[in-house]
Amino acid sequence: MAFALKGVAYITGAGSGIGQSTALALARQGVRSFTLLDRNAVTETASQLKKSFPGISIKELEMDVTDEKAVNHSVEQTVKEFGRLDYAFNNAGVGGAIDTTDKMDRKEFDRVLGVNTLGVWLCERAQIRQMLKQEKLTDSYRSYRGSIVNMASMYGVIGPSADVPATAYATSKHAVIGMTRADAAALALKGIKINAICPGYVATPLIGGAESMEEGGAMEMERKKVPLQRLGNVEEIADCVAFLHSDASSFMIGASLVVDGGFTIQ
Repeated sequence: MAFALKGVAYITGAGSGIGQSTALALARQGVRSFTLLDRNAVTETASQLKKSFPGISIKELEMDVTDEKAVNHSVEQTVKEFGRLDYAFNNAGVGGAIDTTDKMDRKEFDRVLGVNTLGVWLCERAQIRQMLKQEKLTDSYRSYRGSIVNMASMYGVIGPSADVPATAYATSKHAVIGMTRADAAALALKGIKINAICPGYVATPLIGGAESMEEGGAMEMERKKVPLQRLGNVEEIADCVAFLHSDASSFMIGASLVVDGGFTIQ
């Protein structure tokens, strides 16, 4: 599937998993300028991009998304380096403790919402402020000043089962969807497209890798609830993020695109 993307991409949590795969997906669709951000080094992602797409331009930044000054500075550095910011993927997140409210420590609850909700809000705010200063890439009615995709979850549209009481995580992802909808409605006519991606169970370190859902694994029963009877692949999520950034999704505003192998339809 080709979308012919042009412009500058900004991806948090880009060091591995869905963030890394999304960088590669956007590059396959034509993006040649990236700011890659993570708490840890993004060297591996940058190396893969440079190997597969010679001539690509990459700015690598280590950043904590809960650090307001660092977030604002990262957007400023992106614009200084590339002139603008067109595609933002606010992907950085944590899973948190699998506990009900009565068993959860305040510090853990704050940590999960700090990264998953406040971190997304800080990044989105800095991105919006920049996008409002720039013109659209093309004159097409399907073009925008910028596109933002926020990382939510299927547990942002449903509640987790009693077997997996991920209370803090679900709370943080419901909040991301509310934020996405509110900002999308407010900023659509100003030329900014904002949507959320809602993955189901995907083979990433966030759920302990694919092994946790194999026979006898801690999450085996959750895998069996998926109609496809398998985990998602990071590339399957990344391709959907690329779609949300493309003109193919130009009439999608404030959407929560669920990519979960059918988990939420049962």
